Amino acid sequence: MVIEMLSKTRIWILLAWLMLCSLPILACGSDLTLKIYGNANLDDTIDQRDVDYVEGIINGTQEYSELADANNDGNIGQEDIAQIEDIVAGRETNLILKDTANRTVSIDMPVERVIVPSGLTAEAFKVLKATEKVVGVSNAIHEKTYFFPEFADLPSVGGWKIEDYEAAISLDPDLVISYEKWPPISEAEEKLDPAGIPVVVLEFTDPNFVTEELVKLSYILGTNGAEDRYIQWRSGYERQIDDYVNNLSRDERPSVFLETGFKGLNDVGTYGEGAKGSLVLELTGGRNIAANMSEAYPHVDSEWIITENPEVLMKYVYSSELDWGWNSTDEPEALIEEISSRDGWESIDAVKNQRVYLISNELMTGLDSVVGYLYWVKLLHPEFAADPTEAYKEYITDFLGMEFPDLVFVFPKP
Repeated sequence: MVIEMLSKTRIWILLAWLMLCSLPILACGSDLTLKIYGNANLDDTIDQRDVDYVEGIINGTQEYSELADANNDGNIGQEDIAQIEDIVAGRETNLILKDTANRTVSIDMPVERVIVPSGLTAEAFKVLKATEKVVGVSNAIHEKTYFFPEFADLPSVGGWKIEDYEAAISLDPDLVISYEKWPPISEAEEKLDPAGIPVVVLEFTDPNFVTEELVKLSYILGTNGAEDRYIQWRSGYERQIDDYVNNLSRDERPSVFLETGFKGLNDVGTYGEGAKGSLVLELTGGRNIAANMSEAYPHVDSEWIITENPEVLMKYVYSSELDWGWNSTDEPEALIEEISSRDGWESIDAVKNQRVYLISNELMTGLDSVVGYLYWVKLLHPEFAADPTEAYKEYITDFLGMEFPDLVFVFPKP
């Protein structure tokens, strides 16, 4: 019975893995559904085709879609066509959308004053060339002077999230863009709704949503089209990753231990089932040795890691430990040495074969996350043709308008 159950478990794991490998890995721009009311045909934009689709619903030749109800009044008719035409022309006075928390939010247009506590969202404003619309930020953004010099003199509404609601209200914003959980979106609504300030959740953390979030933000800010070049750039690299990884057999995917924190040999943090890091590892051509752990962020001991004997060790280095990148190789070399010299770790294949890597977490979330994914594929599969450093240079110089810094983001460099 036990053997039979184990066999069934292995079969289900294999089937799940095969299903994963048969699907596109990363959401390219043309694959997304833009969740703005008025996107009647559920594609990635709002245009004349949506007018035609609504006319088809009215005439009985097209199926109903929730987003066809452009004014969200519960009925589909000529008023929805008028709203869609206004959105296409950029003259809408109201925009209704579903945000990343799947909340339906109504925004008065145009939007000229926005509070942005998140650095990832602030980065999106730079990509859209709309930084002049930001009127309030967070202390975390102030600390990133290398990234956000244009926001240095703006007032803060909290540490790294919105906390000072009185300060936020005093800035008279048209909109606040926040996280779903930090603070709880219900708290932000409770504090800001009485002042007539809408709150939209856009996070730019999930690779499946960042492109749609950027398009959505572009509609909110009235910069429609400013995102197109970025989406083309990102989609090109996502396709390269897909084309390469989808052709890998299971045996060609190295086993990997992802270290997220180290408090001693009996307390090593990692990513388990459902964690984004675990998902991204699978999608970039690796096998997470902790993928089947039921906790998303489990802690394991050294003995377990040694027994699992991963072929690759990768360590996230967070912004609390590293501003953006290292100024030289001295610190990362010392960190690699510390990891490799842990008691008993000399027997791990990753250490024996010098496949211990460090990566700045700054590359793993946000609009530049595709660069982090490129680095992961390159570290796991050195023969992968793309050049992650060149991709990062393109992002920093072309989309953020910054000089590419002489820093070390990944070590050793693939």
